[in-house]
Amino acid sequence: MSQDAIQSQSGGNLPQNQSTLLIALGSNMSSDVGSPAEILQKAVTEIENAGAVIRSKSAFYSTPAVPAGSGPDFVNAAISVAATWAAPEAIAILHGIEARLGRRREVRWGQRIVDLDLLAVDGLVRPDVPTLRHWMNLPLEEQREKAPGQLILPHPRLHERAFVLVPLADVAPDWVHPALRKTVVQLRDGLPAADLKAITPLQ
Repeated sequence: MSQDAIQSQSGGNLPQNQSTLLIALGSNMSSDVGSPAEILQKAVTEIENAGAVIRSKSAFYSTPAVPAGSGPDFVNAAISVAATWAAPEAIAILHGIEARLGRRREVRWGQRIVDLDLLAVDGLVRPDVPTLRHWMNLPLEEQREKAPGQLILPHPRLHERAFVLVPLADVAPDWVHPALRKTVVQLRDGLPAADLKAITPLQ
């Protein structure tokens, strides 16, 4: 684990008004910015320009679209950043970056130029554990049709997605899910082997 990742987990050298935010990035469409990988690199730069300190960045991974057959393979990554943003402010900043890079929120789980998901802010649970668990336990078919009307943290599906956990293990392997009480590595290693095998580093 890199020194940056160690520091971001410990919080030992973060100013008191800063939090550690974990962010997932994905793209499976090219644009005027460039290829999916170039779009994600631009998104990281935009996040930094918005005032965050990039503490650790994962490798870029090729991952199958979810659900299967919904589009071209994605490029996925994860970053750990230090920022003074409260969670709602972070969401607004990420959505603004998505819009500037060409994202249009028209089709749920469809092809997209860029997707920036706030996975976690330190160990914060928002709004509360029962609501978090409700969305974590929602059946897949309902997940496709319903979206929370409020910000849920940690991201209610991060624990079941290889395309999130594999990159996240690069930057925050020891982060502990506050409801499941498992580290990112433990969550990743608990996924089906076939799901993990499908996530491959870009060459």
